[in-house]
Amino acid sequence: MNEKEAMNRYDGRPLLRLLECYVLWVIGHLSQKEENVLVAMTPQLRSIFKSTGDWKEIVTESVDIKDSDITEIKKMWNYYSEIAKAKNTRLTPQNFSEAFVDKNFT
Repeated sequence: MNEKEAMNRYDGRPLLRLLECYVLWVIGHLSQKEENVLVAMTPQLRSIFKSTGDWKEIVTESVDIKDSDITEIKKMWNYYSEIAKAKNTRLTPQNFSEAFVDKNFT
């Protein structure tokens, strides 16, 4: 996805990227740079979502993610990664996070 497509994807959908970052964090593929941005945004997120937690807790509360959901996200990542590997294709963490969020949160 190029930068223009990314901007169109998130236009008018401010929670979308936050959810994708959460999924990336769950599967262990959130970059340190992105993590730092989210930590810096936490005070704003607390204000917006009327919460006291860190950015991950705010996402968890805002869309009612349970521990079992986190386990399921990890299982799905492993499952689809293995399928991609068996088919000699590449599933990037970003592609997975976008598809997961599109299917489960939009």
